[in-house]
Amino acid sequence: MADLKRTPLFPEYEKHGAKTIDFGGWDLPVQFSGIKDEHEATRNKAGLFDVSHMGEIFVEGPESENFLQKMLTNDVSKLEPKKAQYTIMCYENGGTVDDLIVYQLEKDKYLLVVNAANVEKDYQWLEDHLIDGVSLKNESDSYVQLALQGPVAEKVLQNLTTLDLSTIRFFRFEFPVSFEGVADDAIVSRTGYTGEDGFEIYIPKESGPLLWQKIIQAGEPEGVKPIGLGARDTLRFEANLALYGQELSPEISPLEAGVGFAVKLKKEADFLGKKALLKQKENGLERKLVGIEMLDKGIPRTGYKVLSGENEIGFVTTGTQSPTLGKNVGLALLNVDYTEVGTVVEVQVRKRRLKAEVVKTPFYKRG
Repeated sequence: MADLKRTPLFPEYEKHGAKTIDFGGWDLPVQFSGIKDEHEATRNKAGLFDVSHMGEIFVEGPESENFLQKMLTNDVSKLEPKKAQYTIMCYENGGTVDDLIVYQLEKDKYLLVVNAANVEKDYQWLEDHLIDGVSLKNESDSYVQLALQGPVAEKVLQNLTTLDLSTIRFFRFEFPVSFEGVADDAIVSRTGYTGEDGFEIYIPKESGPLLWQKIIQAGEPEGVKPIGLGARDTLRFEANLALYGQELSPEISPLEAGVGFAVKLKKEADFLGKKALLKQKENGLERKLVGIEMLDKGIPRTGYKVLSGENEIGFVTTGTQSPTLGKNVGLALLNVDYTEVGTVVEVQVRKRRLKAEVVKTPFYKRG
């Protein structure tokens, strides 16, 4: 795996017995103590994730807001300093370039946090549509991003900073935040990708490994564990959080993927893809993402066909045995005629057709 990119935290993985894999060109931990164990630790205590492979693109200048209003589906004018927003970047046809979080750092300065596999593509897309009065900077290699997620996340992180973390509300952030004994300041936001409470922390890469060690140390009495990509996927899946390349893609629009809440078709700005998405909404969707639960024994894996009688009606975007529920469940993009809760469909699992039922999502909601 010599050609793979590594985050500044790579030397830390070995200390915790990580098994690493090639993830989109990165050498990343798929698991440390085991996927189920890490999943449960995050749901019940807290887990620490290295998500430094994610991309950080800075957008600044007097025309930044206008530019982002054109590029993003959500209403950027609703942001203010220290506020974040989940949003989508679309192609003209309504397909998805990427889903991301935009942070307003100051009046004319924004941070876009994009998916690892899409950094170069996203940057190029933004650059291709750049307007006067805006500058772009790809700083992805300069930052470490840590996510501390789970019920005791705040308690653990509070041991390392004098800032009252309880004052940071959901999708808000603080900057600069200093941590005891750590040279660089960080951005700390109350966001995450697990369905649990927690924080995402952005810090210059030089200070990343030390902060990781300090969080592991502070979290040990509370049962905090390092978490790999395997549990990151099962956690986000149970909470029905979209994964680019599965629930969202150039062929799947945000409306079809069920993230229409991040698409503001009524905002004045004419964003890329708006016409196509308006048309989709007015004509009614032909397909949409739903939850399915297996009635027969089998797991609905990504890409499996979903059928009704002789008709192929869609496909599974993500599926697994839910560690929290102990049930075999999936997300599937289906013809709208088959998306009502209770509808029985069939999943093609190798040579067998197994019955499944359309169910409500998310599969898991924090109590």
